Amino acid sequence: MRKYIYIIIIILFSSKAYSHTAHYEGLKKIEMEVLRNGEVIGYSNYFFENSKKKMTVKNYTKFKVDLLGMTVFSISSEAIEKYENDKLIYFKSNTFQNDKEKYVNLNYDKSLKKFIIDGSSYKGEASLDCIIGSWWNHKIFKANKQISPLSGSIKEQIVTFVGKEKININNKEYLTEHFKIKSKDKNLPDDKKLNFDIWYNPENKLIIKVSYSKMGNWEYRLKNFE
Repeated sequence: MRKYIYIIIIILFSSKAYSHTAHYEGLKKIEMEVLRNGEVIGYSNYFFENSKKKMTVKNYTKFKVDLLGMTVFSISSEAIEKYENDKLIYFKSNTFQNDKEKYVNLNYDKSLKKFIIDGSSYKGEASLDCIIGSWWNHKIFKANKQISPLSGSIKEQIVTFVGKEKININNKEYLTEHFKIKSKDKNLPDDKKLNFDIWYNPENKLIIKVSYSKMGNWEYRLKNFE
């Protein structure tokens, strides 16, 4: 009897470990609006390509903050993620933040069983328990560390489940699970710390909203998905 219970546990664990990209097999795109202080200032859109056990995700993010007719903050970014058998094997991004270039080149090294990162803020190895800090992937709630999609820096994180909440997005009500992600290292400068509130809808397995405060109140909010 114990033998059968053990086998069932192994099957359940394996299913969970390899199920995340499978959740997105029928998905073509996720469109998110970027808001600052309640005003839409841009977008962050994800496009999905699936073939057998491979998945590619392309992201295009663009927004700017204007003050008195002048642009005081802007982001223009393109990124691509590649997965095989639910495992990240490649990530590349190029970003212009206030005309300053940032980048990430990440590859999975099979012999080392580690990620090799060449980024504008970090160059070196990373363990496989790291995850790219993208807002399409609900696996971020299970990770202990996230890699910046803009610069390649690695931050340890603490994820807390706040509770179940109903929220209204674009006149549609969602029953969500509310999580908070914060940096484990409390000695980081405030502008480098992770401090996000995230609302996830388990029904469609999508992140519905992300909010944080940094030079204003920011939101990434679901607009549409197909």
